[in-house]
Amino acid sequence: MELNRRGTINAWCMYDWANSVYAIVIKSSIFPVFYNTATQNFFRGDVVDFFGFKVVNTALYSFAISFSFFVIALLSPLLSGIADFTGNKKAFMKFFTYLGGVSCIGLFFFTGENVEWAIICSILASIGYSGSLVFYNSFLPLIATPERHDMVSAKGFSLGYVGSIILLVINLVCISNPEWFNLQNTAIIARISFLSVGIWWIGFAQITFRSLTEPESANQFNLNIVRNGYLELLKVVKEVRNRRVLKYFLSSFFFYSMGVQTVMYMAASFGSKELALPGDKLILTILIINVVAIIGSYAFAYLSKLKTNKFSLLMMLAIWIFICLYAYFVYTAYQFYILAFIVGLVMGGIQSLSRSTYSKLIPENTKDHASYFSFYDVAEKVAIVIGTFSYGFIEQWTGSMRNSTIALGLFFAVGIGLLIMVKMPSLSKRTLEVS
Repeated sequence: MELNRRGTINAWCMYDWANSVYAIVIKSSIFPVFYNTATQNFFRGDVVDFFGFKVVNTALYSFAISFSFFVIALLSPLLSGIADFTGNKKAFMKFFTYLGGVSCIGLFFFTGENVEWAIICSILASIGYSGSLVFYNSFLPLIATPERHDMVSAKGFSLGYVGSIILLVINLVCISNPEWFNLQNTAIIARISFLSVGIWWIGFAQITFRSLTEPESANQFNLNIVRNGYLELLKVVKEVRNRRVLKYFLSSFFFYSMGVQTVMYMAASFGSKELALPGDKLILTILIINVVAIIGSYAFAYLSKLKTNKFSLLMMLAIWIFICLYAYFVYTAYQFYILAFIVGLVMGGIQSLSRSTYSKLIPENTKDHASYFSFYDVAEKVAIVIGTFSYGFIEQWTGSMRNSTIALGLFFAVGIGLLIMVKMPSLSKRTLEVS
């Protein structure tokens, strides 16, 4: 039994290995750099023509990410209700995985002038990535006991960082040596890297799909499935409203996610525009972040075991505020590398520990894991909508990304305030103490 459970946990963690290549190659490193360079070259500057509208290229990308998360925030609660009602979470996870992977493959056809195509594929890839995580995360309470959630979650994120680093390094070596392929420039190799992300994501996800199972449901697909899914969601809404700990933890998570996710999406653009760093130095920065994030995931999971989950989260949020203030005064590549090191340390920790902490707060006997995690997901996605939109709006309004970093610091401060105000009780035999 223990061997089977361990195998299931390892297979579950492999989805982090599969999908995290999107996060590092498309979301954080090669694609943002390629997008900025390609649009600048074609449009002879930062302003692009998007369906007849003149928009700053980085602001447009920020708005696109905001829109993608707005869409998934609307869809995921209802879809999770349907998944819980029919006991079919894995089918929804597969759909979003294939949507995201195919969209990454579609980015291969972006060359600079077809900016509309790039934005559409970016939106669909983001929807696929975010949508699949709702259902992926909902399996955590099913495969591991509460006292193991922190370490299992940390293992998943760490595997994701390792896998994404491997593919990133392979792509970087190829991009740095175009002569190996008898090419004069690296543009086509960069585009092939987007192709590799889609293939890697879909391919390795099959390991997880083959191993994950869920409790059978007596409810079958029928014409009233949307209505039943909606009713399932309403039931969970009432339960969340009556659980103070869940309600206030989600509120804190909502605010600090505005900062965490926006930093992850816009870090490369900040280095490119504010510091004029070349692509190779930006990619090196992303590598630093992801290598250190592996250490951070386990370090803060271990700290939560020694202390509490809440203590670890508060410590990381304080560090995030320092990061936002420090970023305003960063002007050199070495300062940016220091910033990347600190970001990496808390990026992996806050993501893995937030997921595991929330999984402990879900009622023990519920079958509505996807619906509960849809609230977690909606809080994060709406936060990203507001965070990335605010980041882009402030840049468009003031002409500097540095001013946007101050807003992110305020989001973290509010998150700390809400987390301090809430006393998170120990949950008997289900969880470690998190208060």
